[in-house]
Amino acid sequence: MGNKLTLQIRNKSGEVLAENCAEDCLNLYYSPVYEEGDEIVLKTEQTGVYVRMKLDDAMDEAFCYLTEEEFIFRIPFGEKRTSYSPRVFSGERHLLHVCMAREEEWTAYRNLAVNPADQHVHYGCFPHASANVETRGEAVFAARNAIDGVTENHSHGTWPYASWGINRQDDAKIRLEFGRMVEIDRMVIYTRADFPHDNYWVSGTFRFSDGSVLKMPLTKTDRPQEITFPKKKVEWITLDELIKGDDPSPFPALTQWEVWGQCEKNL
Repeated sequence: MGNKLTLQIRNKSGEVLAENCAEDCLNLYYSPVYEEGDEIVLKTEQTGVYVRMKLDDAMDEAFCYLTEEEFIFRIPFGEKRTSYSPRVFSGERHLLHVCMAREEEWTAYRNLAVNPADQHVHYGCFPHASANVETRGEAVFAARNAIDGVTENHSHGTWPYASWGINRQDDAKIRLEFGRMVEIDRMVIYTRADFPHDNYWVSGTFRFSDGSVLKMPLTKTDRPQEITFPKKKVEWITLDELIKGDDPSPFPALTQWEVWGQCEKNL
């Protein structure tokens, strides 16, 4: 039996502007220009399911795990648009696509952290990133930027240079939630490398939901930094105890956080 999916565009008053329903896989074409307050709504009859969703033809596909029957994505406007490509959600003629993921897709070894559809407020859509600080509350420094899949790190500010900014806070902490148990054995970190504007971290500490702790040495580089470890089953990870280097800049930041592993039926 398939899973009935419903995809809608709604305005700020809750009026449905466009809709399509189908089992397991569907498209939705919307021709008007988006207005402030518009939102994309995905409804599913089943929860605890994996979906592939492309919320705009200019946006990367998101591979997500849904734990609620309704997922809402609010179209970004104004300052909130600055962490997205300027082509996303712009102009007329938008094509959206959602499809249930096949078992061989969601059990494959992959980056389990990436989610370009993540938002500050989420509706049971995982993976999800959150933090105890985001520089000045600005979109270009939000936690979601660390899992949007964009690894360009040679500047700071608007897309493609969005990052997680810590506002000079020594106790800055970011949390990554998977929404279910996953098995992982590798992580890759891209720190922001807009030197000399930026500082860097010499180490960071990962804390896992299984109670284990892993300290990762870091260095001043624009290259990906990787750490591997024996397989572990976790539901979430936090990264904290970020120790700054001795550069004069007070601005270290995280561009991207990858977590590699897989999901299995028996986890």
